[in-house]
Amino acid sequence: MTDEMPNIVYSELGGHFSQNGVDVEVIIVKLEGGSEWTLEVVNDSGTSIVWDDAFLDDHEAYAEFQRTVTDEGMDAFLDQRNVIAFRRL
Repeated sequence: MTDEMPNIVYSELGGHFSQNGVDVEVIIVKLEGGSEWTLEVVNDSGTSIVWDDAFLDDHEAYAEFQRTVTDEGMDAFLDQRNVIAFRRL
């Protein structure tokens, strides 16, 4: 029995997206042989926002990204709105 890790399949719908001075990288992936896609958006600071729910296909995932931009604006991906700081000891 082998413990090989599955390959990651990247959607061609992902890539660099810029609007209103905010730049993000949209990453839409699934495991090879899998059927569910995940959506991740990484801002210029390296902060990663990952959706909890999986998507049936990459087009659905990209549509969710576009809905977020339309409904909340690009500020949704800036650190001040989404980062919960951990208490430092």
